[in-house]
This record gives sequence, C-alpha cells and structure tokens, in this order.
Amino acid sequence: MVEPVPKHARRRHGEELQAALLEAAWDELVETGYAKLTMESVARRAHTGIAVLYRRWPNKDQLVLAAIEHYPKVHPVAVPDTGTLPGDLLALLTGMGEARATFFATAAASVFSGLLTDAGLTLAQARERILGGAPLARAEIVYRRAHDRGEIDLEHIPSAVLAMPFDLVRHDLLMGLKPLEPARVHSIVNDLFMPLVQKHRSRPDRSRIPN
Repeated sequence: MVEPVPKHARRRHGEELQAALLEAAWDELVETGYAKLTMESVARRAHTGIAVLYRRWPNKDQLVLAAIEHYPKVHPVAVPDTGTLPGDLLALLTGMGEARATFFATAAASVFSGLLTDAGLTLAQARERILGGAPLARAEIVYRRAHDRGEIDLEHIPSAVLAMPFDLVRHDLLMGLKPLEPARVHSIVNDLFMPLVQKHRSRPDRSRIPN
C-alpha cells in the first residue's frame, strides 16, 4: 500500500516533478532491481500518489526506460582538458568507467530481468535507448580540440575509428560491470586508438613549411 503524501511536502510541478519521479525510479531500480520494482514502490519513494506516475508513463517498463535514459543526463561525465588528445582520452575514458559502472550493471540487470520483453524491444533497440549518444557528444569536444591543435585531422578519420575507444569501454563495462583497469584504458588509447588516427593524417601543406 502506498504511503500517503506527507502534509508538509512542498508541491512540485513540471520538470522538477518529472526529475524527482525519475530519480526515485532509478534509486528504486538500483536497490530492488527491475523484477521487484513496482509503480507503487516508486510512488512511495517519491512521496507522491501513484496516479501522478500513470499520467506520465503507462506501465513500469516505460518508467524504468525513462529513468535509465534520464540518469546519464543529470550525472554527466566531466570533459577533461589536459592539453593533449591522449591525455584527454585517458582522463575521459577513466572517468566514464568509474562513473558508469553502476549504471551499466543496473541497466544490464534490468534488460535481462524482463525489461526487454516487457517493453517489446530488440537488443539493438535497447542498446540505443540505454546507451544513446552521450559519450560521443563528449568525444566530439575532445576531438575538435585535438583537431584545432593540429594533433589529428578529423576530415580524414573514419567515424568508426573515432567511436572505437568509447565502444570498447562500454563493451568492457557491460561484460565486467566494474571500472576498467588503468592498464586497459592505457592500451585502448595508446596501443589501439592513437596509431590508427596517426595513419589517417592528411599530407602536410608544403607551402607552409619554411625553407
């Protein structure tokens, strides 16, 4: 049974209420798991009535998907600025591993505990909904800085190469459900990624080389 809303609770509206509901759903998901989560338990945690949830999401699978999509937006991984591309990537990928380990563990457990079936999603659709494009949006900032510094030539690097470090980190997070070891991050950046981008540099402009 849902506990009554505390009389002293401040009324929330619009985006503030939406965020509070999604945060409550995420916290409930982390603590109890998808199978045990109910609309009633989320409403109780959010100190609101269950009708408030149903006005926004028709069932728990849509609420959980919304909570999973919401979490990275309000807990972004900081974009570093070390002054070099390898340094930025090492810091960004390390931060991504540390900040997203619990997220990936919770999301993966939800998918295989019934979310995939309840929401009627394929694995590819679930991957797109859960992972989205947030890591690549941060990568674009790092790559653009490196391009402006002359470290890389974005016009000649395939998009698959640029996505590769982040795809590998997400793969390792899904497989291991824990932050990556420093040696693994170092290998992704320095042994795999940097040699690839160096192969896609354009020819230097000879007219700008002093005699």
